Amino acid sequence: MIIEELFQSWFGDMEPFNIGLIFCGVMVVLVFLGVRVYIAAAIVGMLGLVAIIGWEAGTGMAGTIPHSKTSSFALSVLPMFILIGYLAFHAGLTQAVFDAARKWCSWAPGGLAVATVFATAGFAAVSGASTATAAVFSRIAIPEMLENGYDRRLAAGVVAAGGTLASLIPPSAILVIYAIIVEESVGQLLLAGFIPGVLSAFIYAFLISGRVMISPELAPPTRSYPWVDRFKSLPGTAPIIAVIVIIFTAIYGGWATPTEAGALGAFVVFVIAMLRGMSWTNLKNALFETAKLTVMIFSIVWGVLMFVRFLGFAGLPDAFANFVGGLDMPPVLIVIMILLGYAVLGMFMDAIGMLLLTLPVVYPAIVGLGYDPIWFGIIVVKMAEICLITPPIGLNCFVVNGVRPDIPLNEVFRGIGPFFVADVATVGVLIAFPEIVTFLPRLMLSG
Repeated sequence: MIIEELFQSWFGDMEPFNIGLIFCGVMVVLVFLGVRVYIAAAIVGMLGLVAIIGWEAGTGMAGTIPHSKTSSFALSVLPMFILIGYLAFHAGLTQAVFDAARKWCSWAPGGLAVATVFATAGFAAVSGASTATAAVFSRIAIPEMLENGYDRRLAAGVVAAGGTLASLIPPSAILVIYAIIVEESVGQLLLAGFIPGVLSAFIYAFLISGRVMISPELAPPTRSYPWVDRFKSLPGTAPIIAVIVIIFTAIYGGWATPTEAGALGAFVVFVIAMLRGMSWTNLKNALFETAKLTVMIFSIVWGVLMFVRFLGFAGLPDAFANFVGGLDMPPVLIVIMILLGYAVLGMFMDAIGMLLLTLPVVYPAIVGLGYDPIWFGIIVVKMAEICLITPPIGLNCFVVNGVRPDIPLNEVFRGIGPFFVADVATVGVLIAFPEIVTFLPRLMLSG
């Protein structure tokens, strides 16, 4: 074939490593030109495989990857977790969580914003998608805050930042993808994300109250609900709490895989939604939105895994691991440099695509330095959270602006500034005290 002969003439005498460097450069150019990550990765991955192992073998391998990888049982957990979130939203369970958080947190400075943080954390515990969380609370929380006199930038920033909690608090789609790429335990990663996720929520809450105390014009004076009203709001949160308990008990107890726990959680939310009189239209919307988001994630996985397979043939992951292992500097400094690289990449790429592209190269180096892969998974997903609110991509900020076009995008980005600083501080804490991450997984293994 003409293409095979052309590739043979160009790359026939070239080392696979050099071919890998050339096609990585092509990948970077395509991404900066605006080509979607999964399309660019699929094209470069397939052509790179052809350049190294020939047309027939390369195209054959590229053709089998989508089925061989996405038929994995572990990956089937994603649509289950996504379905839980959309069913909970369309069944009205989200509003109940927000109302309870508002009544219990209203006494704090900036109480409604603090309530939004804890409500997003609660919703994150039944939703694996950060953008879905941001979209839901842009409709629920922002109108409440604006009607009560909250600063627009604070209101938008709280929702955009709060949505990122879904990346860490299980069930988390990004943690599942990390586990699949590096072949680690999905259950251990989901458990490991719980404490850091809750810690992030509390840091956000303290940040909000501190800012309001320093600048009272950001929020109206606090109000306190009677204890009777507070306790009356708790039954509405029971379905969400039930799903959280089911998922954690199933995974921690070892009597169900994460996929089975996700399916059970989805079934429980479905039953509750039907008992609450969920309409056929809302059920249909939940199923369609689940399907659309699942297809989007699977498309990214298909495309990027072709690129990952090409990187393996080119030998770039091993070369990078050997290079990092030979550096004459403390391992923690190397980790910080890698995380800074993620911070830069996150300005131009979506979180899932960024992890899929980099982990095959970075992960062997981290393991070679002696770090716990579960710990690194939480750290790198926390960096992905930061990327969700970092300009110019900042996907959660675009979601908030899309739902609330009356709040200009530049105001949303300005609103997340303090939360960005808080996230950087959280990463520092998790690096300094890795036991925060590894405590629950080790308890699971020792049990």
